[in-house]
Amino acid sequence: MTVHFIGAGPGAPDLITVRGLALIRRCPVVLYAGSLVPEAVVAEAPPGARVVDTAPLHLDQIIEEISRAHAAGQDVARVHSGDPSIYGATAEQMRRLDALGIPYDVTPGVPAFAAAAAALSCELTLPEVSQTVVLTRTATRSSPMPAGEELEALAASGATLCVHLSVTNLAQVIRALTPRYGADCPVVVAYRVSWPDQAILRGTLADIRDKVKEAGFTRTALILVGRVFAETDFPDSRLYAADHSHVLREGTK
Repeated sequence: MTVHFIGAGPGAPDLITVRGLALIRRCPVVLYAGSLVPEAVVAEAPPGARVVDTAPLHLDQIIEEISRAHAAGQDVARVHSGDPSIYGATAEQMRRLDALGIPYDVTPGVPAFAAAAAALSCELTLPEVSQTVVLTRTATRSSPMPAGEELEALAASGATLCVHLSVTNLAQVIRALTPRYGADCPVVVAYRVSWPDQAILRGTLADIRDKVKEAGFTRTALILVGRVFAETDFPDSRLYAADHSHVLREGTK
């Protein structure tokens, strides 16, 4: 048997990958994070499959479910929201499986920051504006941030920031970023992006907190900060410039 860690994407059932959906459709055991993975995704499990919402379970209980399936020779679809490589709490599960000798693989998914950019119809990188994207979070009730990864330190780059799991820490985010980015820097808060109740708030570091408080967002929201969210006067990429030569095209002279 194999445990298949599957990224279900940001919320919309049709944003799961073809591979991920195919695995769910054939696995006799499906474990999913019900707080963030839509039921429509796990509804694709085969008839008679054991489908378990792991939201109320702790790590030991999840591993018990997997161990039971392993003993029975049953493949497991372990379905997480977004992409398993980002804030997915998958590494600790894999460490347990390694110790137990239970095989696993990983199928990537569409991460929330990519879905948010799609909803905004924008690029997170623009020529001569930002060529770097930083994915980060702040410390709340979850794990503390490692030394050197404070927002103040990351802000020194001036990069486009995607701040996860931090909407309840928005005041701290604003205080940390305003000295480097400026109070007029564009901010987007994307709530439950790609879900039916998706909401997008646009503002600046000066006014976004009031807008978020009025909307009542307290979870499942991504904070995006950077000049790319308002800039329209940027140079074209050299990639498609007529005088730019590369291996597939000779530029004009």
